[in-house]
Formats: sequence, C-alpha cells, structure tokens
Amino acid sequence: MENMKYVQTTCPYCGTGCTFNLVVKDGKVCGVQPYHRSPVNEGKVCPKGTYAWEFVNREDRLTTPLIKKDGKFVEATWDEAYDLIAQKLKSYKPDEMAVLSSARTSNEDNYALMKFARGVLKTRHIDHCARLCHASTVAGLAAAFGSGAMTNSILDIADSKCLFVLGSNTFEQHPLIGRKIVQAKMNGAKIIYADPRYTATAKQADLYMQFRSGSDVAILNGMMQYIIKNGWEDKEFIEKRTKDYEKLKEVVMKPEYDFENVSKISGIPVEQLQQATEWFAKSEASAILYSMGITQHTTGVDNVKSVANIQLLTGNLGKAGAGVNALRGQNNVQGACDMGALPVVFTGYQKVTDPAAHKKFSDAWGFPDGICEPKNGYEVTVMMDVLTDKPGELKAMYIMGENPMLSDPDLTHVEHALKALEFLVVQDIFLTETAQLADVVLPATCYAEKDGTQTSTERRVQMWRTAQAPPGQAKLDWKIIAELSAKMGYPEQFSWKTSEDVFNEIAEVTPSYHGMNYARLNRPEALHWPCPTTEHPGTPILHIGKFSHPDGLGVFHAIEWKPPAEVPDAEYPFILTTGRCIWHWHTGSMTRRSKHLNEEVQTGWIEINPEDAKDLNIVDGEMVKATSRRGTINVPARVTKDIMKGVMFMPFHFAECAANVLTNNVLDPIAKIPEFKACSVKVEKIQEA
Repeated sequence: MENMKYVQTTCPYCGTGCTFNLVVKDGKVCGVQPYHRSPVNEGKVCPKGTYAWEFVNREDRLTTPLIKKDGKFVEATWDEAYDLIAQKLKSYKPDEMAVLSSARTSNEDNYALMKFARGVLKTRHIDHCARLCHASTVAGLAAAFGSGAMTNSILDIADSKCLFVLGSNTFEQHPLIGRKIVQAKMNGAKIIYADPRYTATAKQADLYMQFRSGSDVAILNGMMQYIIKNGWEDKEFIEKRTKDYEKLKEVVMKPEYDFENVSKISGIPVEQLQQATEWFAKSEASAILYSMGITQHTTGVDNVKSVANIQLLTGNLGKAGAGVNALRGQNNVQGACDMGALPVVFTGYQKVTDPAAHKKFSDAWGFPDGICEPKNGYEVTVMMDVLTDKPGELKAMYIMGENPMLSDPDLTHVEHALKALEFLVVQDIFLTETAQLADVVLPATCYAEKDGTQTSTERRVQMWRTAQAPPGQAKLDWKIIAELSAKMGYPEQFSWKTSEDVFNEIAEVTPSYHGMNYARLNRPEALHWPCPTTEHPGTPILHIGKFSHPDGLGVFHAIEWKPPAEVPDAEYPFILTTGRCIWHWHTGSMTRRSKHLNEEVQTGWIEINPEDAKDLNIVDGEMVKATSRRGTINVPARVTKDIMKGVMFMPFHFAECAANVLTNNVLDPIAKIPEFKACSVKVEKIQEA
C-alpha cells in the first residue's frame, strides 16, 4: 500500500532495548510489527512493546506551549513562552536554579539539557531519575571495578551456567531478558531466585528463596563465608586481579554471617542457602542479575558492593556467561547517565571537579562567559529537601520528561517542595502530575517523532527513527533547548541542525562514544560502549584481563549488614516494598494512556499474605487503608500466598493510590537514593460511616 510503511525503531519502555517496526499509515503511527534482525529480542516484544504505539496519538498530547495565568493554563506562542522563561531564568543566580533531565528522552536531548544547565544557566544542580533507580549501581560498581555499568551483554545471559536473580522480577520488568534466562535454563543452567514475592520469575527458578526485604548484604556475606569455608573461591583470580581480599574476609567470616544467623535475618532456610551457594560457586560461569530490589535502599551502595564482592571472590568477571548485570528500569537511564545528566560528572563520567575535564568542556563549548563552577551539585532527592528545609535557596527548576510527583518518595513532601519554587518549567508530551504544577509547559516529541539514540542496560547505543510528524506545535526536546538558549544569548553554542549534529558533538567530547556515528549505529546490532575509535567493534563484555581502575585491579569492600532505616514495630507492623507490574511502566503517563494495557490493569493494589489478612479481618478485593509515618492511601487488597508473611507489596504506577505517598525519603549516604524497597506500614479495614 502506497500510504503505509514500516519504520524500525527502539522500544521506549524498559532498558532492554528491544527493536520493532512502527506501522505508519497516512502519516500516523497505527501499530507495531516484528523486526526479526535485532539480536536482543529477535522479533519478540513484551505487552508494553506490543502496544507502544497507542499513546503516541492520544487526544491529550500537549500540542502548544502553556503559560499559567491566575492559576489556569492559557495557550501561548513559542516566542511568548521562550521570552518569559528567558526573562525569569536570567533573573536568578546559577545556584538558585536546578535542572532535571530525563531517562525517557534521547541521548541527544539529555546532552543538550546538560549543556544548557552547565553552560547557559551556569548551574551545578542537574540530575535525573537514575538517582531513584540505579545511582547506587553507578557508585558501587565504580568503587569495585572502576566502571558503574552492567558488565556483560544480554545475549551473554543465555550462556551462563548459573543465574542468581536477586532484587529483580525480571519476567515482568524486563521480559525479553527473562527470555534469555529461559534459554540459559534450556542449556542446562541452574536458576536461583530470591524475592519476598513468588513472582512470574520465581516460577522459572530451580530454587526460589523467599526473604525479608533489606537482608541482601547478610545473605551475600553468608554465601561468601560458606564459599571460603569450602575452598570454592577462585584463588588465582583473587591473587592476580583483586586487592583488599583480607579486609573482606575479616568481615564475612564473622559468626553473625554463618547461615544459622543469616536464616534468622532473612527468613531463608539454611538448606536453601547452602544449595544456592554450592550451585553458584561450583558453576563454570555464574551471573548475577539485579535491579531495584538491590539498589533502592539506604544500604543500596553496600548491596551493590556486596554483589561485586561475590563475583570477585568467585572469578565471575571478564568472561562470557558471568558478570554483574544491573538491569536498568527505563529505556535511556544508562544514556542519561552517560550524557552527564548527573550533579558530579560531564559526559562519559568525566568528573566536574577535575580541572582538566572542566577545562576540556569549557574549551569545547566556547561559552564566552565560561560554564558552571567545578563543584558537585545537588541530587534530585537533596533538591527536594533543600526546597522544604532551606526556603529561598533554590528558586527555579527546569524539568524535561520527568514526573517526580509520582516517581519520588514521600509525595506529600515532593508536592510541598515543588510548590515552594518561584518558577517551574516542565517540558513533556502530556500534562503530567508534575506539569500541572508548572508555570510554563512546553510540548515535546515522543520517541516515534524523532531521530536519535538511546543506550540500553547493556551499554548498547541504538537508534530511534522518525515515523510521524509531531502533533500541533510540539518540537524536538533538543531543539526547544537550542532555541531557548539562543533567546538567552547563546545561539552559536547550540547551532545544531539535526539530531546527528548533536550526536557528533557527543562523540567528540565523550571517550566511550568517540568511535560511534549514525552510520555505524544504523545496523541491527548497533554498538556497545566503550567504543573509542571508528575501527573499534564495541565492547559487549567489560573487564576482560583488567578492571577500569588505574592499577587494573578489582577492589573488595568489607561490608557489614545494616537493617532498613525503618523496621516494623507495634504501631507499623509490616514491611512495605514496591515495584512494577508487566502491564505498566513507571508513573503510567504512557501505559495508562494505552487502551489495551490499561484494560489489563486499571488501578493499583496492596498484596497481603492470607495469614496477615486473616489477623486483620481483610478479604480479597476490599478497599483498605494503608498508612505510614508519611501518609495514608486507600487501596484495594489483594490477598495472596505469593507474598511473604509480614511483608506487603504495592506497584507505584497509579496516582489514585500512589505507593510513594507511603515510601520513606531517607537516603543512602553515598548515592542519595531513597529507600523505596522497605518502609513500615499498618493496614486497616475502612470503617463504614
């Protein structure tokens, strides 16, 4: 048909990086069809990928700039919006402004906003929602290996001989990575799974260990003690490729980490711990897969370092089928970090406090009045605290494609924080809960309306391709930033004409992307960073032969187990943990606008063990009141034996029963990530009036 075409692109949901074809008819996206040449998903997609076209042409897409007047939004021209933003932002000092970038938008968009923050606004305060999911991975793995990224490739998982899935409901969060777990199992691998819930992933495991949220370090320390006692450690690897082993040994060999004690802390039977450790240690190639069940704790960095420890101990790094595989939750959370949308680094993790890096970017960008100070800025979680605790220090914020009014912990606190701003700009595709609080809203483009790149969980840099024109007056994110920068007096620094121009600049200043260009990326397998030269094939497996530290050695870290910041007590007797379901993604701004996905699951729930439900006189399906020290919500009960006694679970996608009203905004001291995965709650019947 002359008026129909297929446009190959990359999925905008989780970090797996599946490829599919968008079906375009009469200039509009109207469906998804398989693209079989992708090595990642081989033509398969999950439900979210299947319906990734349905939100694109929703009638409530933002199509024109909006300015709030007398508490209500009125339509404005782009010039009116730009003039107001430029005038307001010019009135603030650099440290009075903060910027939130986005794990949903392209590398080009994130780079543009990072350059805008540091070069136009001169502010140090830029961050994005990696802070809320994998900040502890970046910090923990960088400390252990010198690089904070997933060490192996997705395809590599199928070659593993033993997979330990911890803190990840992979079959719902990353279904096409789940497919690789099945392939590994078919090839003879043992699958170990630990989670407070008996999930879809648990059903695929050879050994399922149900445990209390927050006991990860105790479990891993106990496993390492058992490995050392039995002489299963890789002595040659430890000697030649690591340091500080004796420091680790001093801690993990303590009596409190024998399996009897670990069983009391975690709830896992001793026999299961022994079986899991033997399979893991004796396998030729053992891999760990984890996600936010490991990272979203006040001990998130400790948890990640412990995962790194056990892989250093067993020599499961720098080889196929092994590694530390941190599964990213959002499509471009890896890329947004790579682009320097963080308060401590430029692109490619070049430290803002390093004089050489600071000079490099200042010279490359050519701002006549220089760039931001060479100091670290505020993390998003700290920004919210500053807004409520230090009135007047932060006055303006620019948010691109983020929705902290649903994604951040303790939403009452977040609302107070954002309302304390003098001026808020939100750039997005829908009028989200956060956009509703803005002074100016700018209509942006979604993945189907732009060329660009995103970087998946395995460091694979992949293409988006334009399938249709944007709705109304909506514009490309990087183009909005470039036009606003020109209004603010910097046209030459943002003179890009195409997304490819932006990417070429990224490659110039980013060593790990230096050998990449659109021509090389425009093929099914794309490229994994680091890719330092145009002849380099990319790097699917990191740390072969040496680690990324200057001396080439991996570093053991002696970690003691600490309980979560809140533990159950008489008033709040249950542990609440949060996560996703297969049908929805993040704050639901796209999936809840997708007809088929929303029909599957239309609202949230709280999972309650039958014994707990009986004690509380609660029956399946009834509305209950869930309360923490931060707030109360009404939510339907789902009584199920799939949740551990004493633990409850909620998905966080749903504004009408938002789990993050309850969650604790206490932070990991290093990564500043909140403790989404463990807080104390009480649940009660709703008394009829």
